[in-house]
Amino acid sequence: MASKLRTSSRSQKWRGVVGFTFTGVATLISLGALFSILAYLIIHGIGAIDWNFLTKEPAAVGEAGGGIAPSLLGTAILVTISMIFGVPLGVGVGIYLSEIAGETHFSRVARVSINTFIGVPSIIVGVFVYFILVKPTKTFSAVAGGLALGIIMIPIMARTTEDVLRLVPNSIREAGLALGAPRWHVMLHIVLPAARAGVITGGILAVARVAGETAPLILTALGNEYYPTSLFKPIDEITLRILKYARGPYDVWHQQAYGAALILVFGIAIGSLLLRLTTRTQSAAR
Repeated sequence: MASKLRTSSRSQKWRGVVGFTFTGVATLISLGALFSILAYLIIHGIGAIDWNFLTKEPAAVGEAGGGIAPSLLGTAILVTISMIFGVPLGVGVGIYLSEIAGETHFSRVARVSINTFIGVPSIIVGVFVYFILVKPTKTFSAVAGGLALGIIMIPIMARTTEDVLRLVPNSIREAGLALGAPRWHVMLHIVLPAARAGVITGGILAVARVAGETAPLILTALGNEYYPTSLFKPIDEITLRILKYARGPYDVWHQQAYGAALILVFGIAIGSLLLRLTTRTQSAAR
């Protein structure tokens, strides 16, 4: 009996060592790949970044210089439109599935649909928006691009919101109801604020996802060489600019593509860090 216990203990110990080693190696490989990509972008793209690169329009074809200012502005506009459309709908769906729907056949089908839609290639969304908006209006536009990105955001926000709301203890809901507050008031003013940090994190993930999308924008926003003047005309975006420059025949375009990619990566990272710090500060103050 004692021999069997010792054998079982050794087996569990070795399994623990193997599991720890495997997860450690996997983490190192993942971080190594991430930092390798970042280092590659820095080496090849840092030389393109200066004040003119950030504030000027693209130069004429084949000429040196120029910038990506219209692309940066277009990215901000498209992400803003997508958030206006996608965040409220996504949060609303998450609240419904977590607080209202319960465990019904409809809610289970909705959850499976949301999880499936998260993995759908974004080009499918671009084709959908192209046929329902771009083709009938006969024009590419910022509204069409923002709508496509917003549709991509909805399932991400819905899934994240539902998950974080389920982490809120039921005692908080019961306390609010016991004080006589209506159910909708408890959901919006007690439960949702308690899960605010998680919802904001989901928003960060959704914004990071759509900010790096290219395929749906080719069919909706199209791209433009100049500053946007209307939400109902073609608009440039940083990933579209990266695609054009990376496929171009000029070395200066290639360097600017690396520079634009580096700005995109650092922009998402800095934005995520600031939002997390803001959320943490507000939580600590409360």
